[in-house]
Amino acid sequence: MRRKRPRPPAPLPQRRGIDPVRLRLPVEGTWATLRDHLVERLPVADEVVDRMLRNGEFVAADGPVATDAPYAPGASVWFHRDLPDEVPVPFAMDVRYRDEHIVVVDKPHFLATTPRGSHVTETALARLRRDLELPRLSPAHRLDRLTAGLVLFCVRAEERGAYQTLFRDRQVRKEYEAVAPYRPGLGLPRTVRSRIEKVPGIVAAFETPGEPNSETLVELAEHRDGLGRYRLTPLTGRTHQLRVHMNTLGIPLLGDPFHPVVTDPAPDDFRRPLQLLSRLLEFTDPVTGVRHRFESGRTLQAWTAYQEWASGNG
Repeated sequence: MRRKRPRPPAPLPQRRGIDPVRLRLPVEGTWATLRDHLVERLPVADEVVDRMLRNGEFVAADGPVATDAPYAPGASVWFHRDLPDEVPVPFAMDVRYRDEHIVVVDKPHFLATTPRGSHVTETALARLRRDLELPRLSPAHRLDRLTAGLVLFCVRAEERGAYQTLFRDRQVRKEYEAVAPYRPGLGLPRTVRSRIEKVPGIVAAFETPGEPNSETLVELAEHRDGLGRYRLTPLTGRTHQLRVHMNTLGIPLLGDPFHPVVTDPAPDDFRRPLQLLSRLLEFTDPVTGVRHRFESGRTLQAWTAYQEWASGNG
């Protein structure tokens, strides 16, 4: 198997924790100048490309690209996209552990793990790169934006694959905590298996007939006043798996905007967060051999102070 060629280093620094965009120019092409290619390729007006060229915002490995630079097949060009205006997520992110290889954080609800869509600088990755001055930091896995709790990041890019392999090969013990309605006759613990699909453009994942591709152990930790506090152990990692399986059992998670009904909360609505928490990560470090066990220091408000959570005043 041929090894992949290492990605060339970007000649532009990060901006607010966000890497520049790299454009790889097609080897085959009939463009006379780089400008011709950029005008055809980028979804912006011609005058925007011209302005960026004049300002030296397109940069090749040897420096800013001239306005009349010829097209160079197979070359790379970097630039920074305009960063979107984002509503700040008004919750702190706690660093639970840090060494020369990994950073483990306790992420709040509503903060995305990595840049995606309209969430770019208001993400755990961008914050950590800025705050910890670790520009090469990268995630070993992802935690849904609406879910709080533990996330593992890699300090060194060359070690990221080793940590990602832990999650791929199910060598990480993960436990989640959730708050949902209590059903006396449900019969827990039980393992839920089903086939879950996530279609681009549809916000909610859903179950379909077919060979199961998801598995979750659901246990009841305690219950009171019609609510249950549940321990969820996912044995697979499908998108929205825990939410889908809890909804299938007839006990949808409190605060879930997708199940059983899709709602559309405003970007600045931080009330009534999804009552799902990544509580535990346990694994043997593939680089150092150290056995790690991390627990979240967060609590789920619907369990500790239901009226405050329900009123949105927490």
